[in-house]
Amino acid sequence: MPSSVIEERIEARPNPRQEAAAGVRSARSRSRSTGTWVRGLLGVLLLAAIWELAPRLGLVDSYFFPPLHVVLQTWWEMVRDGEMWKHTRASLIRAGVGFATALVVAIPLGAAVAWYRPVRELLTPSMEFFRNTAALALLPVFTLVLGIGELSKIAIVFYACFFPILLSTIAGVATVDPQLLRSARVLGLSPSATFRKVVFPAAVPTIFTGIRISGAAAILVLIAAEMVGANAGLGFLINYAQYNFLIPKMYAAILTTSLLGLAVNYGLVALEKRFSRWRV
Repeated sequence: MPSSVIEERIEARPNPRQEAAAGVRSARSRSRSTGTWVRGLLGVLLLAAIWELAPRLGLVDSYFFPPLHVVLQTWWEMVRDGEMWKHTRASLIRAGVGFATALVVAIPLGAAVAWYRPVRELLTPSMEFFRNTAALALLPVFTLVLGIGELSKIAIVFYACFFPILLSTIAGVATVDPQLLRSARVLGLSPSATFRKVVFPAAVPTIFTGIRISGAAAILVLIAAEMVGANAGLGFLINYAQYNFLIPKMYAAILTTSLLGLAVNYGLVALEKRFSRWRV
């Protein structure tokens, strides 16, 4: 048998030491992951215990800060009679449409600004002006121009989400490793193919930073907008419950808002991992 074939078989034969080391690393990784989840759960339980005990012990006024079990009972009643889902659905539709529109517009525009110098020189002054204007500062303008209906709320969410996604896209595309670009030129890739196969995949992690910021901003800004003029939505529900002294209902709506923001964040983290599987 030729020596080259023997060498290949020897190299292909599994190395017990390497397998053992890989097993140890995998076990350590699982142990760290379990420890992280346990500590996180303990933190949540501690916060829940403080919320439950502080009103019971008289540390805070139980009327304005009811125990956790009262809030959870109210929340469950609102879920069962459909009231919570009605307001959550209204907020989700507004936030989802504004966020999705910002994605569709900001990512291509940010890529064009970073990739083409004339576009960058044309749009940078305007972008710098608007990105330093807070979204909530423009809420009265959106309301006056677009009315108090759905369009003004979707527009304010779009504005709040647009610039984090735009700026992260610009940063991601502009800071791609030059070695990758040189390799693409050596391989004879066209500019469009280079952008599609090299630049954009390399920029995805940075882009997702802005997307995650925008996901949180979509919920926060929408809640504020719904407090100003709306007849449905979590922001409306919080405001309505406050003015009518329905305190447990107000906290139930706040808790739903927090859980919704948490779900959006973890969903975007999972999506980022899905689109960044090439990273080590």
